Amino acid sequence: MLTYLIVIVILALLFDFINGFHDTANAIATSISTRALSPRVAIIMAATLNFVGAMISSKVAKTVGGSIANPAKIENGVEVVIATLLAAIVWNLLTWYLSIPSSSSHTLFGSLAGAVMAGAGFHAVNWSGFIQIIIILVLSPLIAFALGFLIMLLIKNIIIWSGNTSRSKLNRIFRSLQIVSAGLLSFSHGGNDAQKAMGIIVFGLVAAGYQTDLNVPIWVKIAAALAMGLGTSIGGWRIIKTVSGKIVKIEPINGFASDLTSSLVIQFSTHFGKALSTTHVISSAIIGTGSVLRFHEVQWGTVGRMLITWIITIPISIALAFSIYFVLFRLIF
Repeated sequence: MLTYLIVIVILALLFDFINGFHDTANAIATSISTRALSPRVAIIMAATLNFVGAMISSKVAKTVGGSIANPAKIENGVEVVIATLLAAIVWNLLTWYLSIPSSSSHTLFGSLAGAVMAGAGFHAVNWSGFIQIIIILVLSPLIAFALGFLIMLLIKNIIIWSGNTSRSKLNRIFRSLQIVSAGLLSFSHGGNDAQKAMGIIVFGLVAAGYQTDLNVPIWVKIAAALAMGLGTSIGGWRIIKTVSGKIVKIEPINGFASDLTSSLVIQFSTHFGKALSTTHVISSAIIGTGSVLRFHEVQWGTVGRMLITWIITIPISIALAFSIYFVLFRLIF
C-alpha cells in the first residue's frame, strides 16, 4: 500500500508540473503578446505567484477530494487514483503536443469518474457532486465571456468619453496595468489549479487509510505548489502561441481586460471552493474582450476547435481512465 501511495504522490506532482507548463499560457500569454512583459520576466513572475496562490487556501482541494466519490468507501481507492492520474497526464501531454489549450480540470474530473466506475462500479460515483462540478465548468467560461465583453465595453466607453484616444498613450497605460493584471491572474491560477493535485493526493491518503478527513497536510500544499511553480517556469510555448495570437489579436487594452476578467471569475470560484477550468475561463475572456474591439477578426475556426476539445475531454478522459484501470488492475496486476 505504501508503494502505491508513493506512486500516487509522484504521479500527482507530475500532473501538477505538467499542468504548470500546460497552463502557463493562461496567465502570461496576453502580457507577452503585447510586450508588456518579456517572456523571461513573465514566466518568473507567473511561477512565483502560482506558488504563492497555491499556498493560500485548500477549499478547492476538498472539493476535488470528496465531491466525485467518497475515498473512505472505495476499497481499491489507491488503484483508482493511479489510473486517474495516468489518464489525465496522457491527455494533457497529447493536447499540449497538438497546441490545444484544453482543460487539465476537465481531464482530471473525467478521469476520476472513469477510474471510480472501473474500480468500484457505476454506483460509487457521487453523481450529484459530479454534475455540480460539470455545471461550474460549463457556466464559468460563459460568465467569463459575458463579463469580459461588458468590462471591455465599459473601458472602451470610458476612453471615448474622456476623449483620450491616442493609441500610443493608451498602449503605454495599459501595458503598465497589464503587469498588475498578469500578476493577479498568476496568483489566481495557482489558488485554483494547484489545489486539484492537492485534492487527488488527499483522496489517495484517505483511501489508503493514512488520514480520515479531507484536510490538506502542509507537506502536500508545499509539494503541489512547488511542482506547479516549477512547471510554470518551464513555459508552455506551444499553447502560448495559440492563446496569444490564434484567437484574436491582443492589444494592451483587451489584454488587461482579459486578465482582469479571468482573475475576478477565478477568485470568486476559489473563494467558494469551486473548481473550474482556468484555461476555459481565460480563453473565453479573451474571446469576449476581443469581440468588442474587432468581432470579425476573432478566429472563430480556432475557437470552434477549442470548443470541440472542451466538449470531448471529459468523455474521452472517462473512457481512458476506465481502460487504464481495467488493463492495469484487472489484466496485469
